[in-house]
Amino acid sequence: MTTPEGPARGVAAEAGERRRPPTAQQFVLGELRRAITTGRLRPGDPIRQEALAEELDVSRVPLREALKTLQGEGLVTYQAHRGYFVERLSLADLREVYLIRELLEAEAVRRAAGRIGDEALRAAERAQAEVEEAAAAGDVLAMAAANRRFHMTIFEASGLPRMVRMIRTLWDSTDAYRSVYYGEPANRERVIEEHRAALDLLRRRDAEGAARVLAAHRAHAVTAIEAVLPDAP
Repeated sequence: MTTPEGPARGVAAEAGERRRPPTAQQFVLGELRRAITTGRLRPGDPIRQEALAEELDVSRVPLREALKTLQGEGLVTYQAHRGYFVERLSLADLREVYLIRELLEAEAVRRAAGRIGDEALRAAERAQAEVEEAAAAGDVLAMAAANRRFHMTIFEASGLPRMVRMIRTLWDSTDAYRSVYYGEPANRERVIEEHRAALDLLRRRDAEGAARVLAAHRAHAVTAIEAVLPDAP
């Protein structure tokens, strides 16, 4: 468990090196997402509002609004008389999220394989190049962001915008665990190999092949994340 000062001070130190977004709420929201995705704030950690507001040099108002947004996304949870905590998934929760993802994403990939154009393929290739660059640098946050762009570019090519919105929500709920998987060099290399294989299959319009590769891609992530969850398998 982190100390009350630890996560806030880490958030503030890195925040000072970046240009602030237009509003305080957007700034705080971005910094909290960054802290959760990189593992500086880990599942189950308390979010010390007073210390965090002071370190980020914002009032409690934008902080509370940012926390409400994250609560809606499933990244934090509120406990009466205790405050906000980074959401902690149970093993059952994780498996359910990934089961729903499997059902939705498999169909999105199959549809995308028959519809994806050259522009979308180039966008996916650019995102993959960014994944590889971030992986080589061990930059978990940049890799997570590029990884999301890679997958969402493919899903959006399905022409199913409602389904893509549902998939985004499911991804949001597991962002707190992204650093667990990307923290290991072997996992980063596996992600690169699986992305390359999926891209190759999509270029050949092989819908079933791409769906199989990305199913294995999800399964590998689940196996790694399961190891840090408290429930017995």
